Amino acid sequence: MSQEAPEIEPAEDQEAMNRRRLEALRLALEQNQAANVRVLTHGLRAPDLADIIELLEPDERVRLIQMLGDDFDPEVMSELEEGVRDQLAEALPNDVLARVLTELDTDDAAYVLESLDKEDQQEVLSQMPSSDRAALERNLEYPEETAGRLMQTDFVAVPPFWTVGRVIDHMRESQDLPETFTDIFVVDPSYRVIGTIDLSRLLRTKREVLVQDIMEADQHTVSATLDQEEMARQFERYDLKSAPVVDANKRLVGVVTVDDIVEVIEEETDEDLRRLAGVGDEGIGDSVISTVRSRIIWLAINLCTAGLAALVIKQFDASIQQMVALAVLMPIVASMGGNAGTQTMAVTVRALATRELGPANRTRIILREAAVGLINGLVLGALIGPIVFLWFGIGQLGMVIATALLINLFSAAVAGILVPITLDRLGFDPAVASTTFVTTITDVIGFVAFLGLATLVLL
Repeated sequence: MSQEAPEIEPAEDQEAMNRRRLEALRLALEQNQAANVRVLTHGLRAPDLADIIELLEPDERVRLIQMLGDDFDPEVMSELEEGVRDQLAEALPNDVLARVLTELDTDDAAYVLESLDKEDQQEVLSQMPSSDRAALERNLEYPEETAGRLMQTDFVAVPPFWTVGRVIDHMRESQDLPETFTDIFVVDPSYRVIGTIDLSRLLRTKREVLVQDIMEADQHTVSATLDQEEMARQFERYDLKSAPVVDANKRLVGVVTVDDIVEVIEEETDEDLRRLAGVGDEGIGDSVISTVRSRIIWLAINLCTAGLAALVIKQFDASIQQMVALAVLMPIVASMGGNAGTQTMAVTVRALATRELGPANRTRIILREAAVGLINGLVLGALIGPIVFLWFGIGQLGMVIATALLINLFSAAVAGILVPITLDRLGFDPAVASTTFVTTITDVIGFVAFLGLATLVLL
């Protein structure tokens, strides 16, 4: 007996709807009910179906795509989280993958194909139409995370001597134009970009007008080897909707559109956040083993640096034994320094990534952060000193922790900006290594300041 699609009441929230659909879909997959699988996924847009696929087990994902057959929307592959997309690309039969990639834009197809080994790549490419295969091979020649890998190879290019009417007729009659576009590129005989025309302006102009008379000659091009993060900055700086991509000879080879840049910005932001937390490029769909591999290296480094802080504490074990209050108050100094350092470091790493922090304003920003750390230390020290005095009844202890907090917050602010800047100048990614170094510096300085002052003043 076939499993009927669940009746979903309008009053149910989206989460409940998705949960019921997922349960029914899993049952249909388990019982090999292809018809019900199609019913349950009918009408779902690509991002929504991608969300459901990410919730399925790896073998269920493959069965779902195979059961959907021609009903599977290839755009779903471009909406999947990277780990899930790579897993599907490896698991799907090459003929199925070739059919899916043929329907995708060149940049999205390249993302899927790049995760395969060379042998599988060639087998998939051999089963694709020659035009799609040539475009994909051209994309794959460029390094990952560059404009060449991100570009679409379908675009509209016309010579400057055409009339508006001829361009319109060309767009109506040609079979190999992109499905959607907003800019028409004007090229010389060498296929070098000399201008661009906004589609809306073209449609408002009389047919007999020449292209060269309405084109915008000041066109911003990007090199195919330009890093995608730098390209995203240029889109933001110059308010671009699209940008022509040129090769080493300045010839037009593709176009990058703003929807691709939105994905780049999101990807780069997520990457920076993950690296600040020491989790690399892992995703929510990664396996246990790959997740452990991603995290354990930096955890091991943190273990070593924590040992350094422990050695500092060991030097003052006699002082701690004489005054237990020191052990009670130590976490306050350490946590406040760590939090202050993280605040400064997060702002600095982001400023370095967006090029807002550079040689021109470096000294001013360092001095600003040092002043912020000093003021925060004074204010918080003035708050914690009286509290510690009332708590333990020792006035000098309140003075010690207030002074230690001042020193640690100032040091944390300075370390939070100097460590990322130093790593960046040495050629290392500050988002990856800054956290470990800043935490170590604040812990060591905080413990030395607090326990050292306590030993000198109280014991």
